[in-house]
Amino acid sequence: MRTLYTNARFWSAGQEIFHDLLVEDTRILATGNDAKNLVADSIVDLEDCFVIPAFIDGHAHPIFAGREAAGPRINGITSLDEIKLRVKEFADAHPKLSWIIGGAYEAAIAEGGNCDSAWLDEVVSDRPVVLHAVDHHTIWVNSKALELAGVSALTPNPQGGTIARRLDGSPQGTFREPSAIALVLDASPGNTIESDIEAIKYACAQYLKVGVTSAIDSWCEKEMARAYIATAKNGDLSVAFNLSFLATPTTWKSDLKEFNEIRREIEDLKNPEILKANSVKFLLDGALSAGTAHLIDAYDDNPASQGIQIWDEDELLNALTEFDSLEYQVHLHAIGDAAVKQALDGIQAMQWINPRWDRRPVIVHAQLISDEDLGRFEQLGVIANIQPLWCYMDSMNKELIEPRIGAARNNRQYRLRSLLDAGATIAFGSDWPVTSHVPVEALMVPVLRTNASAGNSQPWNIEQAITFEESLTFYTKNAAYQMFREYERGTLEAGKVADFVVLKDLEILDVVVSGISQSSKASE
Repeated sequence: MRTLYTNARFWSAGQEIFHDLLVEDTRILATGNDAKNLVADSIVDLEDCFVIPAFIDGHAHPIFAGREAAGPRINGITSLDEIKLRVKEFADAHPKLSWIIGGAYEAAIAEGGNCDSAWLDEVVSDRPVVLHAVDHHTIWVNSKALELAGVSALTPNPQGGTIARRLDGSPQGTFREPSAIALVLDASPGNTIESDIEAIKYACAQYLKVGVTSAIDSWCEKEMARAYIATAKNGDLSVAFNLSFLATPTTWKSDLKEFNEIRREIEDLKNPEILKANSVKFLLDGALSAGTAHLIDAYDDNPASQGIQIWDEDELLNALTEFDSLEYQVHLHAIGDAAVKQALDGIQAMQWINPRWDRRPVIVHAQLISDEDLGRFEQLGVIANIQPLWCYMDSMNKELIEPRIGAARNNRQYRLRSLLDAGATIAFGSDWPVTSHVPVEALMVPVLRTNASAGNSQPWNIEQAITFEESLTFYTKNAAYQMFREYERGTLEAGKVADFVVLKDLEILDVVVSGISQSSKASE
């Protein structure tokens, strides 16, 4: 079956605008005049719309998004009273649910981002409540959660995590970073493979509505990977995923064998393109909003702290070298300038030790970068994965981050133009559910360095702005390259998957996936 899509402005990175595209079954057969001159079984007039390749999300947490959607939804709420009301309404509607787990709250609504467990006790006291922050490096909990987790004044801060405390040392109700968050969540019933399959199916449906047809789950634990395998085998995996296994300083050695086994199982799937497991995720630090990002100089609001360094240099290098030798792409979370430097140092040493191969290492977020480290991204072939929706002065920056690190450092965040001028390759990722998974909401933010839809009209560090075409490229071609999928996705060329998005004034009119219309609109 051949379908000619015509009368449109087809954009694809590195190509001239063309007006016709011919699809045969699930692949692009020809473009431009070559497409128009071939016989088609049907013709679709796109009425002069702007058409781009389907978006590719180079850094996200789809299962977390699906899990979060199953609990109280408090995204975008700016009032503590309204959050409490939403939690109460959810608890009342689900009386048999043993734990109430949801998100994601805006930490800036509370002083210092800290919650008092008594606030949540007012609406739910008989069952544990856990709420994730939008940065997903922090949780708020009620007293019942503290009780069931056995966390008290005697509980020490775990390695790489912190527990907010009252003056008497008792836990206040706020936990930061995975090791501390685990103190609470390990006491919960946990997620099942069945619930995670539903979370994946939810994420796929949400992605397809907004034109994302490929993404990376960049925090994939072993049981989560098995849920992806089961979803693929069931035929319900409608988005092509890369999986990035989570490596931790204390478990990576014991996890390695199982990661390899899971990778081999995925390679044996009937459709080898729908799922890949060729990446490993390293968390090097926390978040600026939580005061846990690793900085070269101390925090202004806490001169005794430079944040958290989760991996020491020797253990990080050992792990990087081992995974790289097995041809896993390394994907390092680094937000503070000290963490970015540690990531670059580790990647450089890893490359000195191991033989050369097409490794494409990734540093994700890279919010603060020292001047002397900008050029090292290009020198080491490191891809900077940036979240475009963060490139403006939002409430988190204004209320939480700037008071912690001062205006000068705050204004050095997200230096996209500086990275490009230094020769770096940039790819985009949403970090969903930390922020929106909808690419059209993010495309113009790094171009204008502001976000009118969020009530912000003042450009932030406009000298770091990029062009609209660069923004599109980072969310399509470059993200495909990052994910080793450039041979099948990211551009509109003969032989590639026929996934594309039809736009009018940055509103999604239609999403076409493998030649089948999804009848999706941004307003839905």
